[in-house]
Amino acid sequence: MKNDSLSDLYQIRFSNEELPRKNAIWKILCQSYFSRFINESDTIVDVACGYGEFINNIKANRRIAIDLNKDAEKFLSQDIEFNLCEATKLGSVIKNEADVVFTSNFLEHLPDKKTLDELLDQVMITLKPGGKFLILGPNLRYLPGKYWDYYDHHLGLTHLSISEALQLRGFKIDLCIDRFLPYTTKGSLPTHPLLVSLYLKVPLAWKLMGKQFFIVASKP
Repeated sequence: MKNDSLSDLYQIRFSNEELPRKNAIWKILCQSYFSRFINESDTIVDVACGYGEFINNIKANRRIAIDLNKDAEKFLSQDIEFNLCEATKLGSVIKNEADVVFTSNFLEHLPDKKTLDELLDQVMITLKPGGKFLILGPNLRYLPGKYWDYYDHHLGLTHLSISEALQLRGFKIDLCIDRFLPYTTKGSLPTHPLLVSLYLKVPLAWKLMGKQFFIVASKP
């Protein structure tokens, strides 16, 4: 998708009124859950950073954001390094230096499995030995119809298929949760900090409401 088209799609899909609500949710997600996989001394790369909900709220020594939407930079903290480029060019931005690469709700937007393989190879190039790749995404197994309601969803993935793809490219699977977060932030997940924190502490709730997988893979 071209840069201008992507910018237009983001504006249609995410209203300005919704952004504070999403940011409030992601602040708790980062503080209460994702931070356990990241040290404050780390270098972290957010691939397809969107409006910076993750990268703005996670603590790390060096934070790098990648996106094809030129508007993304306007939403990022000043200390975040923004790169306007394709995810499959990730290795040209940083090589063998990242402790963590993170991506959320992005892989399903890739056009085909060949492109996914190219991206995974670039993530491998980007990470240090022992570095981690954190992946959050909708699980087709639990969203057989709704998965395709978004115009730019092309690649159907489950927790098992992406795990297999990762292993084929040389990654080791450290953690695979098939049901983690609800599908969207529009009414599915409570936004009050205490309620979001409570949800994260009750894995039984994930089994009832979770429609997205969360996977941690590492570079040997």
